[in-house]
Amino acid sequence: MSRIGRMPIAIPQGVEVKVEGNVITVKGPKGELTRELHHDMTVKVEDGVIKVERPSDSKFHKSLHGLTRTLVNNMIIGVTQGYEKALELEGVGYRAAKSGNKLVLTVGYSHPVEMEPLPGIEIEVPQPNKIIVRGIDKEKVGSFAANIRAVREPEPYKGKGIKYENEFIRRKVGKAGGKAKK
Repeated sequence: MSRIGRMPIAIPQGVEVKVEGNVITVKGPKGELTRELHHDMTVKVEDGVIKVERPSDSKFHKSLHGLTRTLVNNMIIGVTQGYEKALELEGVGYRAAKSGNKLVLTVGYSHPVEMEPLPGIEIEVPQPNKIIVRGIDKEKVGSFAANIRAVREPEPYKGKGIKYENEFIRRKVGKAGGKAKK
C-alpha cells in the first residue's frame, strides 16, 4: 500500500469536511476550499478522521492514492494555518511596491511590471526588496509566487533578480581577465 495514502488525516477543531461524490469541501477559520477529486478514489469521513481508499492495486491507482490524500491534507492545512511564500529582490534599483491591490515591480526593464493577484491571494511588501505571498490554497500561492519570480529570474553571475527567500543561486565565474591566446 501507499505509505502516504494509507495514513489517516485528523480533522482539527473548527474544521468542517463535506464529501459529496468525488467533490470535497473543507471549511475552516481562514476560509473554504472545494476540490474535485478523481472519480476512482473513495474519501470517507469517520470518527474525526479522513481516510482515502483505492479500488485496486494497479500502478495508476497507487499513484492516485497518495496524491489524493496529500491534496486533502493540503486543503485542511490551508483553511487552518494558510500558506505563504517569501521572495527577495536582489539588484541595484530593484524594488517592489503595492499600489492598491496590484504589485508593482521595478526590476530593470524600461517600464514597471504590474501584477494582479489571483482571487484569494494576499500580497504584502514589508520592505522594498521583499514580497510575501499568502493564501489558503497551496497551489495558487505557489503558482503566483512562481509568476512573480518569472518576471526576472536570478542570473548566475551576479545573482540579480527575484528569488525565493531560502533559494540558493549557484554562481558562475565570469570571464577571465587576461589576454586571449592566439
